[in-house]
Amino acid sequence: MAKKNLSKQKKMDTRVNFTPMVDMMMLLITFFMLCTTLAKPQAMQLTMPSNDDTKQMNEEDKQVTKASHTITLYLGANDKVWYVAGLPNYDDPSCVKPTSYGKDGIEKVLNEHTTEEGVNPVAKIKMAKKELDAKKNEYNSKMTDEQYQEALKKLKKGELPSGEKVPTMTVIIRPLNSATYENMVAALDEMLISNIDKYVIDNVDKMSDDDKALIEKAGVK
Repeated sequence: MAKKNLSKQKKMDTRVNFTPMVDMMMLLITFFMLCTTLAKPQAMQLTMPSNDDTKQMNEEDKQVTKASHTITLYLGANDKVWYVAGLPNYDDPSCVKPTSYGKDGIEKVLNEHTTEEGVNPVAKIKMAKKELDAKKNEYNSKMTDEQYQEALKKLKKGELPSGEKVPTMTVIIRPLNSATYENMVAALDEMLISNIDKYVIDNVDKMSDDDKALIEKAGVK
């Protein structure tokens, strides 16, 4: 009786070699790292007072800010904020007006504020910055970051590319004891958005009695 020819079935190797895939992933990561422009974090420059009493002030520092170039912000509880344009009228609490954070709040107040010269400085500077950003981001732009920052510094001082000199705004920020840390950060963000170069964070505990009485009558708390 003939023996049956039993053939063994060859087992297939199901393992997949991922070594080429790893090499490809490393090449892709290297490619994106070299070709991608990393976003630079935006930082707000804070000008701290000098402790040197003997330091001489320049003429720009000696200039007194005009009333129409000033806006005072009061940061209260529950994300509420009020503002006074120019000098407060202590006999009229209605000079303290409510507003809010964001595009339709503080940003709109600053953007629409008109000085005694009949100028909207924040709106003019913001428009000039928009043109500067477009020039920086245009194709094949040769403007370096240093040149951009220098041009932006001049804009915040009111020096427009057209040669026009516009007044700059000074904002006094007064966070009440009921305000939160997030409110303070939001107010500083508004300064950055509106290109406000001069602002002061004032201590409400050191306000005059007239100021305290005014905001109390206006319901600021």
